[in-house]
Parts: sequence; structure tokens; C-alpha cells
Amino acid sequence: MSSSSAAVATVDRRARVAVALLFFTNGALFANLVPRYPEIKDALDLSNAGYGAAVAAFPAGAIAAGLLAAPLLRRFGSARVAVAGTVLTGIGVFLAGSAPVFPLLVAALFVGGAMDAFTDVAQNAHGLRVQRRYRRSIINGFHAVWSVGAVTGGLMAAAAIALRLPLGVHLAITGLLFSAVALLARRWCLPGPDTGLDDAAAVGAAPDRDVTGPDATPTRGAGDLLPGRRRVTVRTVGLLAALVLVAIAGALVEDAGSTWAAVYLSSPALGATAELAAFGFVALVGAQFVGRLVGDRMVDRWGQRGVARFGGALIAVGAGLALAFPSVPGTIAGFAAAGFGTATLVPAAMQQADEVPGLCPGTGLTLVSWLMRLGFLLSPPLVGLVADASSLRTGLLVLPAAGVVVVLLSGVLTGRRRQTAPPPAAEGPPRTDRHDLHATEPEEATP
Repeated sequence: MSSSSAAVATVDRRARVAVALLFFTNGALFANLVPRYPEIKDALDLSNAGYGAAVAAFPAGAIAAGLLAAPLLRRFGSARVAVAGTVLTGIGVFLAGSAPVFPLLVAALFVGGAMDAFTDVAQNAHGLRVQRRYRRSIINGFHAVWSVGAVTGGLMAAAAIALRLPLGVHLAITGLLFSAVALLARRWCLPGPDTGLDDAAAVGAAPDRDVTGPDATPTRGAGDLLPGRRRVTVRTVGLLAALVLVAIAGALVEDAGSTWAAVYLSSPALGATAELAAFGFVALVGAQFVGRLVGDRMVDRWGQRGVARFGGALIAVGAGLALAFPSVPGTIAGFAAAGFGTATLVPAAMQQADEVPGLCPGTGLTLVSWLMRLGFLLSPPLVGLVADASSLRTGLLVLPAAGVVVVLLSGVLTGRRRQTAPPPAAEGPPRTDRHDLHATEPEEATP
């Protein structure tokens, strides 16, 4: 191997580690706050509906600011935006945990959600950029690392509760720690803009998208939102809408674990201790981690479509049984089943959206990531209102319902990849053609 090839390979490996660290910190920061939600709810004397409305401020901030991620990526690059968003999210989480009154809690969560939206789009954009250089699926692995971060954050919060560590002190420590990790990761991210052209040049290949022919469009950055001169068809809009619904279903499941698992387990109906109640969330994100750890291999073997169908069915059955026969062990197991089932849903929707024909790089990813947060926005107040009117157990029926939605809409995802001959040897890692990565078997045509 030549020195130039070795240099490129080293850059790619370091970039993969850097993106993994960004996903880890993103999962760990917010997860340190989640198990302590019951304390905040009790301290501010919130009803279920009021608590749900407060928690909804986080996704509301993300939706309000989400589309701004596009020009920020174009102006500053995905690496810088991801790191800055991580640091500012940590500040928002700290302020939420320290809020003495309801309006300040809402404001802090709103700001934290806005910053988290920037981090989410930026780290996924940089992760997909690294994936194209690897020429194989690695995006689920990044989301697995996010789950590791979430489990780590949940366990850190459980330990802080057991040690009676004040909430403000706890979140200040974690905010400083994970901000430092993100700043370290910045040094290993890929250099240059997020256009795809630099990645192709690094491996001696043509750009990701052909800029000649009838579908040509001017070269644009990954943050652009408009599809240039190309016409967006009804089919494209329908495909994006279906992908948004799949992503929202995955978001609903994740939100149930972060917002309601500890509250439900510690409620009089189940009576778990605060330390044990924290494991509802830990079980969900822990099983989600396992699902994402094996997710790339599962997708390579059965395709995004088959994995999503299985995952949706597992969510519907696992959560449905847990709600039908309530117990502390059964509920924790139900959240675990839901976590495994949702493992690849959001990564699959994001990846598929980033490759929708007729859109500029990053357009579909930004739109799905932005609209996906409607699930996080609507779920807390909706479940809270149902809980106040009936019971939290009834409100959590949103979990099996989300699984059914995934089963019905999984046809918009790609099937198994067609095996192709390896590309000729070249200097450095081979480039990834985004269409080759997701070619499907002829008999599994997407509706």
C-alpha cells in the first residue's frame, strides 16, 4: 500500500471514531436528565398533562430550529455544527435540571432541543459522508454507539440518584465531561465541505452524483434544501411522507422510553422504586443498542424493508403484551422489546431519505430529521392528556400503534442489496456510489 493510500485509510478510520464519539455524547447528555424527570415533576408539582407539555418543549425547539441546520451545514460544515450543538445542548440540559419554575423549565428544554436538532442533522450528515468512503453500511453502528451513550447516561443518572447527588451538580459534571469529548472528536473529523466532491476526490473517483444528462443539477452543498432546477414529483413527496411516518413511529417509541418509562414504573399501579424505575429507559436503549450493533449485518442480509417489518411486529407484540399484563419485570421487558424493534427505523428512514432521486444531497435527510421530531413533540402531551383522562397505561398504547404503522409502511424501504462485483483496485478506499449501496432485488420492488 502506498503512503497516500495509508494516509487516506487513517483519515477515514479516525473520522469514523470521531463520528462515533459525537453520537455517544449526544446519547449520553440527554439520558442523564431523563431518569430524573420524576424529581422535576414532583419538585414543580406538575400534572401529567403539564409534565407532558414541558417535555414537549424539547422537540418543539428542535422543530422550530431544525431547518436552520441546512444553511449552518453549508456555512460551517457538519463537524463544527455537530460539536457546537453538543456543547450548547449540554448547557440547555443543565439549565432544565436547575429550573426553579415551570416557564424556565420549558424555555431551557426548548433551547436544548433546538441545539440537539443541529447536532442530530450534522452528525448524521458526517456519518453518511464517512459511510460513502467505506462503501458499506456503517450508519447503524453509529446509532448503536448513540444507544451506548444513552445507556451510559441512564446508568450515570441512576448512580447519581442513589448517591443523592444534587441534580444541578450532576448535570454540570456530565455537561462539562461530554462537551470535552465532543471537542476532542472535532480534531479527527473529515476536513473540507460536505458536498461529496471532496470525498470522491480523496479516493480518485468521480463525484457521488452525475452532473451531466437529463437529471443534472448544479452542484450544491449538503445543507441545501431546494432541489435546484429539478422538478419534485408527487411520487417523491409521497415517498418522503412515508419515510417521515416511519421515522415518527420510531421517535414515538424512543420518546415513550425517555419520557414515560420511569414515571409509569414508579406510578402506584406498578410501584417500582426510583432506582428500579430508571431501568425501563435503560432496558429500551440497551436493547436498541444490541439491535443497532447487529443492524448493519441484518440489513445487508434481509434489507431495510425486512428488518423494519420484523421490528414493527416486535414493537406491537412486545409492548402490547406488557400493557395487557402489567408487572414491573414484564414492563421492563416490553420496553426492551420495543427498543430492539425500533433499532434500525430512524437510521433507515434517514439513509433512504438522503438518497431520494430528484433531491440535492442532504435535502431529504434534513426534512425527515426535522419532521420526525413531530413524534417527540406530539407524544408527551398526547399521552399526558390520555393519562389524566384515563390512565398512563392507556396512553402508552401509542407504542403498539407505532409498531403497526411501521409494518404497514415498511414497503417504502429498500430490500436486499444485489451482490455486485468488487470495483477495480484504486489508490485509497473505493468510493461509494449511493445507488449501488441500496440496489434491491428485482422481485422486491419498492411500492
